[in-house]
Amino acid sequence: MAAVAAAATTACDPVDSGPGNPAGPGGVNVDPNAGGNALASLSNLKVAAARPMTGYTREKFPHWNKAGSNCDVRDTVLARDGKNIKLNGCNVTGGEWSSVYDGLKTSDPLKVDIDHMVPLANAWRSGADDWTNEKRSQFANDLERPQLFAVSATSNRSKGDQDPSTWKPPSKDYWCTYAQQWITVKTYWKLTVTTAEKAALTDMLGTCV
Repeated sequence: MAAVAAAATTACDPVDSGPGNPAGPGGVNVDPNAGGNALASLSNLKVAAARPMTGYTREKFPHWNKAGSNCDVRDTVLARDGKNIKLNGCNVTGGEWSSVYDGLKTSDPLKVDIDHMVPLANAWRSGADDWTNEKRSQFANDLERPQLFAVSATSNRSKGDQDPSTWKPPSKDYWCTYAQQWITVKTYWKLTVTTAEKAALTDMLGTCV
């Protein structure tokens, strides 16, 4: 999970949301194969037991990288997911955020965390332990998949590194989207799921209407 979205110290020009980097948490594209065909995509994911955490450190997933015109990925997500954003260069100093996980609202960027949809430690346990640090960095800074979200610090820390079998967003209205997004990320990065994780995702997709 990401650290608290603290202010960046280096000023830089804001990055535009170009192709492959849609704006807003609801605007981050979900892979078509994990949308209406989410169950089919889920069935194609390899089921495997969680790998050991041996050797894991967050430093093996370098983040937050520069993005666009030297913008920090963390501040890019804060600006993308908020409204009425106030900037000092790339440093997000204010705005309005509504957490999709629990509906909590804040105007203080220090109360917003940047969540990795598939947590770094979960990725390690499901295949990323075999990746290079460069590939793990690409995963940790992925702005193209629905992997990075500005959410309430309380929901982010409650989630930790848990998969959907042990943690789901408090807002049940978000379960369908959450499951689709989780499947999208795991499908693109070719990560495995556990039996319990797959069952929980199947149940969450049952809330889609």
